[in-house]
Amino acid sequence: MHRRSLLASAMLAAPALAQGAWQPDRPIRVIVPFPPGGATDVWARLVAEPMAEMLRVPVLIENRSGASSILGSDLVAKAAPDGHTLLFTITPLVQAPIVLNQHPYDPVRDFSPIGQMGTTTLVFMCRAALPPRNLREFIAFAQERARAGRGLNLGSWAAGSTAHVFALQMNNALNMGMTHVTYRGEAPMVTAYLSDEVDCGINSLTSTRVHIEAGRLRPLAALGDDRAAGMRDVPTFYEQGVDIGRGWSGFAGLLGPARLPAPVHARLAEVFRETMHRQAIRDRLLAMDTNPVWLGPEDFGAAIRRVRDIWTELTRGMDLQVG
Repeated sequence: MHRRSLLASAMLAAPALAQGAWQPDRPIRVIVPFPPGGATDVWARLVAEPMAEMLRVPVLIENRSGASSILGSDLVAKAAPDGHTLLFTITPLVQAPIVLNQHPYDPVRDFSPIGQMGTTTLVFMCRAALPPRNLREFIAFAQERARAGRGLNLGSWAAGSTAHVFALQMNNALNMGMTHVTYRGEAPMVTAYLSDEVDCGINSLTSTRVHIEAGRLRPLAALGDDRAAGMRDVPTFYEQGVDIGRGWSGFAGLLGPARLPAPVHARLAEVFRETMHRQAIRDRLLAMDTNPVWLGPEDFGAAIRRVRDIWTELTRGMDLQVG
């Protein structure tokens, strides 16, 4: 159904192209390196339709999960640099190769940043069936369970991801004795919550708000310097006396393979910028607890380099073996 809607959108009238502007001659594939249903997949599908309208060709989402996003990312890194294969992704683009010590691509050298869509505040949460009502109670509960030989399961949507590293950092610093379990994306991790396979973890509100509001998940602490705009009653880790995640901000955005021809890169950047400046898109993102912070190619590239440098330093010496 989604494919049909994009095909229809691609046939809508669009503004006339500037003279000499690149025009794709076949559908564009946007690779999402995670399964359907997670936040990254939702964001990619949101921007695909207006891009299809402006480019006058279908923009089709293709989910290629595996190896903590490395498989899908590598597919794009090695694709022909003609503008017909793109990548919509988040910070594991940079994080996973560092943590897993797998380097089939260089996240800076092998991609052409097109634009950042925005950022989102991640929240540490647990199954609401567990007794803790706040972060301090949860820490004590996890420690007690560990002493009794019944440690909790700590989930993450990808090995080496923000969810993995910061939750493990908390686990290690506070001797909580939890066992890490990695999933192939956020949607499978949320399913694991609902089937009681995993007890806690760091997630986006984009994927979990419906379950929080239904009383199935309980938010305990926001990651970074600010509370989530759509959940102001949940304090940050630091506000609660746990020094985890200060200064952290990830990214979500669109990239192509390196060496995109200048006219192709310029046209894709223009279309993505126009998409991100549509009020309807910005309103949808805000409604999904996502901050629409658009960055152009140069600034987005700088953000990617910043994450690489922070993650290299942050994970140095950490034992991040996948459970």
